[in-house]
Amino acid sequence: MWVIGLIVLLVLAFAVVPGLVSNHTKRTELGFSKFSSDVSAKQVKTAVVDNTTGVITGQLRNGVNYTVNGPNPVDNSFDKTMLKDGVVVNYVTTGQSLWPTIIQGLIFVLLFVGIFVWFYRRSQGQMSSVMSIGKSKARLYSTERPKTTFADVAGYPGVKQEIKEVVDFLKYPSRFKEIGARIPRGILLVGPPGTGKTLLARAVAGEAGVPFMSVTGSDFMEMFVGVGASRVRDMFQTARKEAPAIVFVDEVDSIGRKRGAGIGGGHDEREQTLNQMLSEMDGFDATEGIVMMAATNRPDILDPALLRPGRFDRQIVVPLPDLDERLPILQVHCQDKRVDDDVDLALIARGTPGMSGADLANLVNEAALHAVRRGANAIAMEDFDAARDRVLMGQRREGTVLSDEEKERVAYHEGGHAVLAYVLENADPVHKVTILPSGMALGVTQQLPLEGRHIHSKEGIEEAIVVRMGGRVAEMLVYGDLSTGASNDLVGNTELARKMVREWGMSERIGPMAWGSQGMVFLGEDLMHSRDYSENMSGIIDEEVDRILREQEARAFDLLSKHREGLNAVAAALLEKETISGADVARLVDEAYGRPVHENGKRSAVAQLDGAIDALDAPATLNGSSEDISVGQGNGSSHTSDSPEGPEDGPVATAGSQPGSTRPAPGHSS
Repeated sequence: MWVIGLIVLLVLAFAVVPGLVSNHTKRTELGFSKFSSDVSAKQVKTAVVDNTTGVITGQLRNGVNYTVNGPNPVDNSFDKTMLKDGVVVNYVTTGQSLWPTIIQGLIFVLLFVGIFVWFYRRSQGQMSSVMSIGKSKARLYSTERPKTTFADVAGYPGVKQEIKEVVDFLKYPSRFKEIGARIPRGILLVGPPGTGKTLLARAVAGEAGVPFMSVTGSDFMEMFVGVGASRVRDMFQTARKEAPAIVFVDEVDSIGRKRGAGIGGGHDEREQTLNQMLSEMDGFDATEGIVMMAATNRPDILDPALLRPGRFDRQIVVPLPDLDERLPILQVHCQDKRVDDDVDLALIARGTPGMSGADLANLVNEAALHAVRRGANAIAMEDFDAARDRVLMGQRREGTVLSDEEKERVAYHEGGHAVLAYVLENADPVHKVTILPSGMALGVTQQLPLEGRHIHSKEGIEEAIVVRMGGRVAEMLVYGDLSTGASNDLVGNTELARKMVREWGMSERIGPMAWGSQGMVFLGEDLMHSRDYSENMSGIIDEEVDRILREQEARAFDLLSKHREGLNAVAAALLEKETISGADVARLVDEAYGRPVHENGKRSAVAQLDGAIDALDAPATLNGSSEDISVGQGNGSSHTSDSPEGPEDGPVATAGSQPGSTRPAPGHSS
């Protein structure tokens, strides 16, 4: 910048100064004829003749300065005339000034030097980046940095206690060494997405009082061979200099996948990086005072050598928050929001089972957006209700207009789900039924369990299949034909029935035998894997799955035939009001039946209403018309679980979508 400024000043000086100098003396310009007559009249006092240009300057006897363009070259006879007439004549020879030439040359020199310096610095930056490509990208946080502490993390007292032991060891090592306790070499945070694993690691950085290095798994990978391993070495060298220190690797599964897996054998560069990390964590050279922390939501794909004692000694599960943890999480996210006094966060916490911390943050934000859309100054309870429906069922599609025939079919489809969910003893109670298109669904039946369950009985799973069959059977019973509305109902039911037979031992013909689900080919687990049961057994499995589905379909047909009047009443109410509650479903079915369906009254309209408000602490189930979709547990979703415990204790949704399309609820797989 200073070079550019100097050049500008020189150019201005070159352009302005000569003009100022030349205009310093004011002169009157005379013609040569007038000048000759003035010389003859003896009016000219002095004359200065420029031999180069022929210009004559001087002063008249009356004191006027003049300038004349004389002959060039100068005529000697005219010179003699001026001398004869008493004019004092001087001759000068002027040459071109050297300053313009010097300034022009200086400008070019300065431009050349400036360009050279610019290219030199650019090349130096590129060389430094190339030379530092093997340096670790870990960010080092010291104790002077702004802190996030455990007080800023709502819930998870058990998780914080386990991590706090490591923090205490680093802060007060003598307390543990007195009895010979050894600090865990590594801590692996495992849990679903959005549960706050990285937030807990930031809290450790604030609580530890020791240097904290943070890096993501993808920071180790580059296009150059050996860069990942070099960065691992550099990271541990830096940590040793700062010891005691904590090293946190987020998304460790990106470099910690099983070695030698997948088509083609594996990824050599990633395996070299993993090998270097294994060596640094527990290799020939011991690393004292360094604690490794890592976070992942895919512990099943990590290399076994990474999980053995001496590497990651302790695995801490960060689960989805329960009721007691959801309330403080909601309170944290509502701190900077303007919330009405009538908002009951405890009730909202009971109505959001299965939601992670990120889901709850999104719920509060959706409620705030809904309050802004309706022009309110604060977030009210109705905004939270609308936000929960938005998260679970999707955005309401105001522009979708159904014909009368389609609306009636959707009403009977949803009515079939709702009636069966009410009349079956072990089915989750109905919370809401609507035929308003939401998300990809044309209609939704939402169920809210009254209590959390972790083990599911065979009878409960069969009744879940019956409820899913409700939409299909209702259409068969009323219209005598089928539509595309039950496609995902059938997918979910087939998956449940197959798990009952293959994994949960719920088939008398198969007996106490189980075969787990197929592994992913990209992990190399099933690339050359042959089926571990015979063709005959495969046929028996198919027959048992077919038997279960047909038996539950016949059961659904019998129940809906028995409560046909209740089905008609629920469908009529849906066509009239478009949205009805679970208590309305119970009342309509009981009135059409002529007496309470459940003699003990536990599933009456009052019980339905009380249960939906006061005893809610399990995810909801949504059943819907047209291409039904099942939603995963994270925000109250997933009709089935991949775990041996059976269907997940979560809001399970079968929400109707347009024919020909199937899509899981936001953020979850069906």
